[in-house]
Amino acid sequence: MKRYGMVIGLRPEKIAEYKQLHAAVWPGVLDTLSRNGVHNFTIFLKEPENLLFGTFEYDGDDYSVAAEKIAADPVTQEWWTLTEPCQAPLATRKEGEWWAYLEEVFHLD
Repeated sequence: MKRYGMVIGLRPEKIAEYKQLHAAVWPGVLDTLSRNGVHNFTIFLKEPENLLFGTFEYDGDDYSVAAEKIAADPVTQEWWTLTEPCQAPLATRKEGEWWAYLEEVFHLD
């Protein structure tokens, strides 16, 4: 099991919409994540900075392959058409990233 952490900005005028969307995440999106080894997914909001912090666990062998499968899912793609306009990617993210992935420096089980 590998843990991931990631961060992205949230547009201030989209906070209520983003919260409403995540109060009822589409079952097809959740199923795609689960089928591809993503579990224990949580998103936190830090105001007033409007930063989203996401964390999840991956139980497969190659997250890059799983991420490609998730991204290819038509339901997930449709979901992203609603969520991405709410988000404001960090200028310091790596090339090809939407959410900026974080280095794990400590964990207590």
